Amino acid sequence: MKNYIEKRIAFVCFVLIIMAGSNTTLYAQKLEKAAFYKAMASDNIDEINQELATFADAGTETKSGYEGALLMKKASLAGKPKDKLSFFKAGRIKLETALLAEPDNTDLHFLRLVIQEKAPKIVHYRTDIEKDKTVVIKNFKTLSPVVQRAIVDYTKTSKVLHTEDLKPAE
Repeated sequence: MKNYIEKRIAFVCFVLIIMAGSNTTLYAQKLEKAAFYKAMASDNIDEINQELATFADAGTETKSGYEGALLMKKASLAGKPKDKLSFFKAGRIKLETALLAEPDNTDLHFLRLVIQEKAPKIVHYRTDIEKDKTVVIKNFKTLSPVVQRAIVDYTKTSKVLHTEDLKPAE
């Protein structure tokens, strides 16, 4: 009887461990855009690192693009110039690769617009600002409410994209 109970307990523990692991995997596979945009708007490197951890096994080009944007944001907060450049380069490669794979992805164009507008001139990452702005304005109404809110919030501080740009012409 004792052996039977021990086996049942071991089995239940095993099932719980498997379930906990699958929940983590499911969360990592599903991009939580609200949390992502909160981290992007933050100047807290710990919050950015926590969000980056959800991209450990990105799996898709789109998620890789989001990870790239976070890495470039992290570059702006890094202390050492070497780290800043390293994070920025790695992030740029991921974001640009994602855009090559999904050139019609408005979310990725918005992220690149944000990064380009804030990037220091020395990194020469400003060539697609107008293109990205046009894509964001054109497709704004088709985006999810979370992304629309992030864009509207961004227009409050942007010198390139303004709230009036997002309203349909009358």
